[in-house]
Amino acid sequence: MTVDGVKINFVGIDDPTREEAANYLAYVRDRVSIPVKSINVKAGDGDFVDVSYVARGEKFERIRRITGRPD
Repeated sequence: MTVDGVKINFVGIDDPTREEAANYLAYVRDRVSIPVKSINVKAGDGDFVDVSYVARGEKFERIRRITGRPD
């Protein structure tokens, strides 16, 4: 399921609602300052769940080092 551009995967949870997915997204965004790519929600023991996320990497520019030596 995708909510606000973030893919949310549920494992071991039957028929999750869009509202539940949005709540997990809000939970992760409250704790993480970098953009989130996907969230995995896995049923745990009893009423507990394991929530993990994958963040989008920062774009970077590769800088080539010039040493003056022939290769």
